[in-house]
Amino acid sequence: MVAPAPRKAGSPAAHPAPRRPWRPGAPALLLLPFFVLFTACTLIPMGNALYLSLYSEKRSGLGFGGVERVFSGLDNYTSALHDPAFRDGFVNLALYCLFYIPLMVGLSLLLALLLDSALARAKRLFQLALFLPHAVPGIIAALIWMYLYTPGVSPVIGALDSVGLQIDILGSPVPAVVNIALWEWTGYNLIIFFAALQAIPREVLEASVVDGAGPLRTALSIKLPLIRPSLVMVGLFTVIGSLQLFTEPMILHGAAPGVVTTWTPNMYAYTAAFERNDYGLAAASSVLLALAAAALSFLVTRLSGRRSTEAKGAEA
Repeated sequence: MVAPAPRKAGSPAAHPAPRRPWRPGAPALLLLPFFVLFTACTLIPMGNALYLSLYSEKRSGLGFGGVERVFSGLDNYTSALHDPAFRDGFVNLALYCLFYIPLMVGLSLLLALLLDSALARAKRLFQLALFLPHAVPGIIAALIWMYLYTPGVSPVIGALDSVGLQIDILGSPVPAVVNIALWEWTGYNLIIFFAALQAIPREVLEASVVDGAGPLRTALSIKLPLIRPSLVMVGLFTVIGSLQLFTEPMILHGAAPGVVTTWTPNMYAYTAAFERNDYGLAAASSVLLALAAAALSFLVTRLSGRRSTEAKGAEA
């Protein structure tokens, strides 16, 4: 055996190269526009809303001394929580979510599974056709549906009346708003589910067929568990979007007797700010709505994470 040659003092192995100091460089430069826009469009408005929610505008004297802004602490939050109109807005949102979320997620998931099946033809055409309603702006969609909902104007209502079916759609605002939202968002979430289904390894699906699993069994036992992250993401975004409901009921206001100016918390804040000029109450109701959205988002992610952990434990 031959002993290894001794290393020279000046060899690279004897003196490792010094570490280069970390410099932000390209990553920081690429992230800078996002943080600038996030600060300008999110953090600063949130801070301004918090500031406004702690102040109230009061008229001095008999109203001739002008308006002054005084610190009111949590009075605006107390006023919002004790206002029946603000609480009724959350009740309406709960009824809306009770119908909308299961229908939207179930319908978009069912359509995605049908498009992913081996029997589906012209998949690109159906994807485009189902996604097109989402490309229509929400205001335009609400106006179109209000035209279709209004008796005496809508051809659909007229055709139903001609055969003896009298349906007062605007008399029940929750189904009317749910229908508009379904038409807008089903195609969008369908694309998310379909992309997740396409990412499933084909070997897994072929193995299920070899084991004798039919299409229904494959969809329920193989495909749905593998696209669980997409289901959680869609559920989370749907909950947050439902709490921000504003455009559809605001357009229907005036035509639907059940949709008042405070039908949702967002409409309540809008009415307080631009009709009553009470910016402190509007800011406080907005902060309360944001806290409710954060709490529901945490609850959805926590429950979904717990279920995925339990599923992995059962598989192990």
